[in-house]
Formats: sequence, C-alpha cells, structure tokens
Amino acid sequence: MPSFLTFFMLQDSHKRMKTRLSIGLLVIAAIHCVSGAPEEDEITYLPGLGYTLPFRHYSGYLTGSEGKQLHYWFTESSNNPSTDPVMLWLNGGPGCSSLLGLFTELGPYRINKDGKTLSENVYSWNTVANILFLEAPACVGYSYDLNNNCTTDDEETALSNYNALKDFFTNKFPEYRNNELFLSGESYAGIYVPTLTIRVLEGMQDFPLNLQGFAIGNGITSWDYSNNGNIFFGYYHGLYGDTLWGRLVKNCCEGGVASKETCNFLDLTNIACVYASNEAFSIIYGGKLNTYNLYGECVTPSRSFLTRYMADLKGLGMSQYFELNRVERPGITPPCVDYDYVIDYINSPEFQDAAHIPYGLPAWDVCSDYVDYHPNYDSMEAQYKYLVPRVRGLVFSGDIDMACNFLGAEWFIEDLNLEVVEKRRMWFYSENTAGGFVKRFQNLDLLTVLGAGHMVPEDKPEAALKLITSFIQGRDY
Repeated sequence: MPSFLTFFMLQDSHKRMKTRLSIGLLVIAAIHCVSGAPEEDEITYLPGLGYTLPFRHYSGYLTGSEGKQLHYWFTESSNNPSTDPVMLWLNGGPGCSSLLGLFTELGPYRINKDGKTLSENVYSWNTVANILFLEAPACVGYSYDLNNNCTTDDEETALSNYNALKDFFTNKFPEYRNNELFLSGESYAGIYVPTLTIRVLEGMQDFPLNLQGFAIGNGITSWDYSNNGNIFFGYYHGLYGDTLWGRLVKNCCEGGVASKETCNFLDLTNIACVYASNEAFSIIYGGKLNTYNLYGECVTPSRSFLTRYMADLKGLGMSQYFELNRVERPGITPPCVDYDYVIDYINSPEFQDAAHIPYGLPAWDVCSDYVDYHPNYDSMEAQYKYLVPRVRGLVFSGDIDMACNFLGAEWFIEDLNLEVVEKRRMWFYSENTAGGFVKRFQNLDLLTVLGAGHMVPEDKPEAALKLITSFIQGRDY
C-alpha cells in the first residue's frame, strides 16, 4: 500500500502550490479561532457550474481520531441556513465516499454524464436543511491518515466521526451548534449512523448538541435478516422458479415451511442448502442483474474496478459467505452501475483546486481499496433498543433494491416489538402520486419508497425530498 505521507513528500513544488494545501498547512489549519464559517474552506467556483447558487458551500478537513483528517463538504441551506437543521450524510460500503451522495443523490448539483459539467438538482435536501457530507472513515475518497493507518472498525469509525462532528461545531461552524441536528446515511450507514448517534447521546453532558433524530436509507440492520430477506425477495420477484424455490425451502427451512422464523439460507452445515443458496445468491449478486435497482438498466462501465460492489458485499457479510463456500465471487463484469463520469469529474485538477484538496493524494474512487475494515456487529438490535426511547428515527427503503432489501429492514423493525402508533398505509409525495408505504411506531417511522432502488434520492428524488422533509419537520407523510 502506498504511503500517504510519501505522496506529499514527493509533490512537485511547481504544481498548484498556491492552490493546494500541504500537510503542514493542514495541521496549522486544524487550529482555528472560533470565528464562524472558515473563509479558507469556502468554495468560490466549481468547474462546469453554469448557474448561480443561492447558498454558500465549503470543502475542507475535520479532525477525527488521532492522525485522521476527514474531508467534508458542507452546503448551507438555500432556504434559511441560520435556523434550518444541520444534517450529516454518510454513504456506506464500508469504505464508500459520501461525495457520491453529494453529486448523484441528494446534493444541490449533479455531475452530468460528460464528466465535465454540473446540473441543478431541484430536489436537493439542502432546500430544507444544511447538509454536511463526510468522507469516512479515513482513507476513503480524499480523507487520509497522517500515520498511514487505514485499518478501522465500526467503533473506531463512530468515534472518529464523532470527533469530526465536534471539530465541525467547535472550530469550523460554531454558529450552527444550536441548530437541530439529524444524522443520516444509506447502506452500511445502517451501522455508521446508529453507532454515531449513541456517541452523540453519551457525550451530551460534555458536548451538548441539539440532536433530534436519525434517518437511514436502505441500511444494513442485520446481516441475517437482509440476506435471508433477499432470497424471499428474489423468489417473489420472479428471479428463480418453483424448482429452485422448492429446494431452498426443503433444505434451508425447518419443516419445509417458508417463513422468516423457519428459514436460514446461510446455513453452512447443510450442503444441500449451501448449493441451493449459492444458486439463488448467484442470480441476485452475479452481475447480470442490477443489484441496486432490479428494474434499472445494467450498464457496463469502461473501468474494471468493482470497489463499490465488493465493498457492499463485504458490508452484507456476503464476501465471507462466498469465500467459505469456495464459490467464485460474483461480479466478474462490473455490476450495472456506471460512475466513470463521477470519477472523471472529481479527479480533475480543476475540481481538486476548487475543493482545496491537498496535492498528491491518491486518486479519488467511489469506494476505497485502502481501507482495511473490520466490522464489530452483525446486528443493530441493541443499538436500536437504546436509541428508540431517546431520539426519533426513520428507516426508509427503496422497494426494488437487492443490496439491502426492504424485507430485511421490515423484519428487523417488527421484531423490536415497538408500540405501533399508525398502521401500515400508503403515503403520497404529490397529489394522487403514491410514494410507497409507511408504518409508524413509537419514535420510529418505517417507510418503503415505491419503484426506488438502493440509492433512493437518485431514483426517486421528489419522493425522497418529501419523506425527509416530513421527518425533520415532524409532519405527516
């Protein structure tokens, strides 16, 4: 693995020295006077932006755990930034960059397919909140570790993200510290967000924040529920017929009865179950179908990198499953999602200059090959039982996602045995336009988003804005 420090030491002193920060300057910049929005981080232009923005935006670094410099991007609200909430957004993986959420999902601008220009996202979440995008953990995207330590786990990531939040509210933007705070993300942020929320709650006495809630889209809540749910999802969406389904039920379900209570499609002790499950999982994860959106187009990008896909499989515990069963990892061809144009734009020198990215860092990618991530949890049950009595929560799922399917999320929430305050019903994001279904528990809302895949704000931007606005403003869906 190349050393991040070596990259800096070998930089050409004649290349963009006036527009890039060296490590020395970054260390100095970490010691701020508490004077409000940092001028050195403000973005004054973006390449390919052909219209005027009605808000200010910033790019810089926050200090996480010792030696960890986490790249952030902060877009002020286009409505009323001084009173609107602050919302943190984290993409998943583990090891995937939140700049993907910024530029392809919920941010105010989207990178066009030419990889050079930007277009306006009228359904940006910064129309109702100030949004903080954080590239975490260290060694993801443009975040780095001064000690070249890219090994981490769930708990260290939560601590580092918490330290970054404290740096944000203490040294970067103290004027926002009293604003309502929401923590959000998607995919493996199903682990990131609950563990971070607990850190914030436990630190209230020493570092009080106006925490109001957390929101998770298509998040991993339980490896077992998610992966078992995917087998049911595949059958009821016509991905395999009665012959394979019969083998699955016979060999993986107690008494030959198909239910969430009786079936374990990850049972490694029954060889017949292993073979049947391998066949089913290979259809779901094999790269021929769009795992992130079953009915979405399957595009093969020009690059051969599989970082996003393999990171997500690791987050689901699936890479371990395939290895244990000596099955070739699926996805020999890149699985349907083309981010080449995003990679081109974010790696351009013009973008790096505009975003104050230090010269010499490794090239940005959607997900990081540098991160050595070790999960601590395979379920968030204990975390939800701690959080739900203390803070509001929202769990929403695109209903055609096979990476973190809606069934697994529903099973997980239902089994928490929370008090139901509103039975399951349809919700609407515009007159007579169904957004999906909602069921409300005490302090926790469970939603599906009709026709959306893994990246709900990308697939259904208007519906996504409606649901997040309703949640943070405490309104009906």
